[in-house]
Amino acid sequence: MVLEERYDLIVVGGGHAGCEAAHAAATLGSKTLLVTQSLETIARMSCNPAMGGIAKGQIIREIDALGGLSGIVTDESSIQFRMLNRSKGPAMWSPRAQCDRKVFEQKWREKLESNPNIDFWQDMVYELLIEDNRTIGIITKMGVQIHSKSVVLCNGTFMNGLIHLGEKNYAGGRSGEPNSRGITKQLIELGFTHGRMKTGTPPRLDGRTIDYSKTEEQSGDLNPEKFSYIETNSLSSDHSCYITYTSTEVHEILKEGFEKSPMFTGRIKGLGPRYCPSIEDKIERFSDKNRHQLFIEPEGAKTVEIYLNGFSTSLPEDIQLKALRKIKGLENVKMFRAGYAIEYDYFPPTQLKHTLETKLIENLYFSGQINGTTGYEEAACQGLIAGINAHQKNLNKKEFILSRAEAYIGVLIDDLITKGTEEPYRMFTSRAEYRLLLRQDNADIRLTEKGYELGLASKKRMNNLKSKIDKSILLTSFLEKQSISPDEVNTILEEKGSSLLKQKVKMKSVLSRPHITMKDLLLVESLKSFIETNNIKEDSIRQAEIEIKYSGYINKEKDNVEKLSKLEKITIPEDFDYTKLHSVSTEGREKLNEIKPKTIGQASRISGVSPSDINVLLIYIGR
Repeated sequence: MVLEERYDLIVVGGGHAGCEAAHAAATLGSKTLLVTQSLETIARMSCNPAMGGIAKGQIIREIDALGGLSGIVTDESSIQFRMLNRSKGPAMWSPRAQCDRKVFEQKWREKLESNPNIDFWQDMVYELLIEDNRTIGIITKMGVQIHSKSVVLCNGTFMNGLIHLGEKNYAGGRSGEPNSRGITKQLIELGFTHGRMKTGTPPRLDGRTIDYSKTEEQSGDLNPEKFSYIETNSLSSDHSCYITYTSTEVHEILKEGFEKSPMFTGRIKGLGPRYCPSIEDKIERFSDKNRHQLFIEPEGAKTVEIYLNGFSTSLPEDIQLKALRKIKGLENVKMFRAGYAIEYDYFPPTQLKHTLETKLIENLYFSGQINGTTGYEEAACQGLIAGINAHQKNLNKKEFILSRAEAYIGVLIDDLITKGTEEPYRMFTSRAEYRLLLRQDNADIRLTEKGYELGLASKKRMNNLKSKIDKSILLTSFLEKQSISPDEVNTILEEKGSSLLKQKVKMKSVLSRPHITMKDLLLVESLKSFIETNNIKEDSIRQAEIEIKYSGYINKEKDNVEKLSKLEKITIPEDFDYTKLHSVSTEGREKLNEIKPKTIGQASRISGVSPSDINVLLIYIGR
C-alpha cells in the first residue's frame, strides 16, 4: 500500500527529539508526519520525571527562546522547581523542574495535535526509501509506503533494543514496548558505521510503603521561577523530593547479585553513561565510598509511584528488593517495577553535518540517542535543529547552525560532529568554554531574534525581549549615574561585612562589591522607587545586576570569542584532498578526512589534529 498523502517531512519516533522536530518543521510551514509505534507514549519520560538540571536547564531555556515547546510543556506539568548552584556564579545557575509524567505527555500531545500541519501514523518504520543517495520516504512494518522530501530519525533506544534484567534479556525498546528492527541493517548496507550503547533505569516504588520521616526532605524554591520566557502557568503546588543513602550493608547485598549481573558477565557490550552510572558501577568504581546518595522523586501529583534516582540497576529482581529494604526509609518498600538496563544501536555522529543531516544520504537527519547522546534535553534540542534544517533545505533556505559562542546547543552539536562520542554524551557547563556568555537567564537575548527571523519564535516573544532589554538598559544607566550617600547604605554594608562609605559614590560601584546584591540595594528608597515607577521586572533587574557585577569577565569572554571567530570564518572547500598534506601527521590526515570540517575553527577542535597540523592546513588553503 502507498499512502497517497505526500509530506515535506517525516519524523520517525515520538520522543523528545521527535516532538521538537515535528513541532519546529510544522510551525515553519512544512507538512509533517510523525510516525510512532504508539500514540499513547508520545513524549514519554522513560527515565526520571524531571527536566533541566546542570547545563540541561540552559538547553531547555535555549529551546524555549528559539520557539520550541519543551520549556512551555515543562512549566505546565511542573510539581516542583529549583534553581541549582545558587551558591556559585551565574554561569553555573541551572533551572530544574520535577514534572508530573502523565501531564507532561498529555500537554505535548495536545500541542502537537493542535498544529494543523502535523499528521500522525501509528506503526513501526522498517525501512527507508532511498533513491540516488537521497531519502524519499519510509516503509512501515505493515508494508505502507509514505513519501516525503526529508526524514528525521529519532529512534531513541528502540533500534535493536535489548532489555537486560539479571540473567534474563529480551527484545524491547522500553519496558513493555517492542524494539524496532530493519533500519540498522539498511543503514549499515548504505555505508554507515554503528555501535552499541546502554542506559538503565531504577526500580519504581510504591510511595505508600516509604517512611519519609527517616529521609531528608528536599523542597522546591520558595519563589519558584519558570522555564519559558513567555507567560505560562505558575507552579500551583510544590511536591517535595527526599534524600536517603545506601550503606555498606546495602552494597554487600548488591554484590551478591554481581555474578548474575549482565554488566559483569559480559552480556552487555555497549558502554553506559559515565556520569549517570548504575548502582553496580558506583560500587565498583568508587569502592572507597561506603554510601551513595539516592533521591526519592514523585512521578506525579496524583500517583504514589516513586522514581528512585541514583539506583539504576539491572540486577535480579530479588536482589533489588532485598537491597532496597536495607535503605533508611525503605525498610518495608514495595516495588511497582524492577529496574533494568537497555542496550541499543547508535550511529557515531561524526557521520553528520552540523545541520544533523547525514553526509552519506541527502535529506536524512539523525537526532537524539541515535547520535550517542543521553538525556531528554540533549535529544530535544537536536530534534529542534534537525526539524528546522529539514524545513530550510526543502525550501532552499539558509541552513540554521548555532556556534559554540551562541548556545549550549551549538556546543553539543559541535562536540558530536567534531569529536564524536564512544559513550553516552551528556551536557555539562564545563563543556562550554564561553559559559559566562551562555547563561540560563540570557538565552532569550542570545536566541529569540534568531528564532523570530526563522518564523519559529512569535512576535509576542520579540516584544517581551525588547521590553526586557530596554528596562535592563534603563536600570543600568540609573545605577551608573545615581549617587548614594553613606547614610543611605552604610547600615546595609555593615550587616554584609563590607567597608563603609565615607562619601557619596555611584550605586554601580557599591553593587560591584562581591557580597552586595541588588536585593540588598533594594532597601535604598531611591532605587526601590525608580524600579517601581518604571515597572522594571525581575528578569531585567537580574540582567542589569549580572552585567554590572561580572562586566570584566564577560568582556574578556567576548574578546576571546572575537579572536577565535576569525578561525571560524576561514572555510575549507568541501572537496579538499587531505591526503596531499604530507607534513600533517597520519592521524591528523585520517581524522580530517573522516570529519571533513567546514572551517579551520572546527578542524582545530578535532581530537588528534595538532596546532602544527592546522598551520600546514592554513598554508595549503592560501592563508
